[in-house]
Amino acid sequence: MKIIGIGKNYVSDKSEVAGIKTGSQLIFTKPESSLVTDNKDVVFPSITNELIYEVELVIKIGKTGKDIPLDLASSFISEIAIGIDYTAKDVLTASRNNKEPWALAKGFDGASPISNFKPVSHFPELDNINFGLVINGEQKQLGNTSFMIYNFSEIISFVSNFMTLIPGDLIFTGTPALGIGQIFKGDHLQASIEGELLLDFKMI
Repeated sequence: MKIIGIGKNYVSDKSEVAGIKTGSQLIFTKPESSLVTDNKDVVFPSITNELIYEVELVIKIGKTGKDIPLDLASSFISEIAIGIDYTAKDVLTASRNNKEPWALAKGFDGASPISNFKPVSHFPELDNINFGLVINGEQKQLGNTSFMIYNFSEIISFVSNFMTLIPGDLIFTGTPALGIGQIFKGDHLQASIEGELLLDFKMI
């Protein structure tokens, strides 16, 4: 199973998309060991003093595909969840300064808490899904997939040009443009899709 992430994929103003959309997507990968499931609490990683949260919709691939045409790409989605893509920002800064990859800053244990999945059939409009994140009772992020630079189909088609997608692969599809911030030990995170609370855990 692969975990794939896409960076910088949302705008706050839809009019910005045309000027940003070049066809080259920012893709990174995360190891399976970064996952935390079943709403288990997440141990704050000892490798960072600056942990940044990003709430994201996560799509699960349901069948094998390579060089997937854009018009067929959505049929490869079997389920959708919500997750947190954590970044150890201080580790990332050091990696960038040394022109190193993002693996350590994005792939540590606990970097990818995700909810249980809902069948894709529950979402009749993939380009109009609302989701959000509440931390300690305060709304921090709100998103809608209509603000994506590259939609689910474009992500799947692009990634499949480089690597074969197989059932169970997960893709973190990007975070809303606003509201990203720092997380601390003891914080309580709750993430929802279309108002349904699916992800609920604490940092310990």
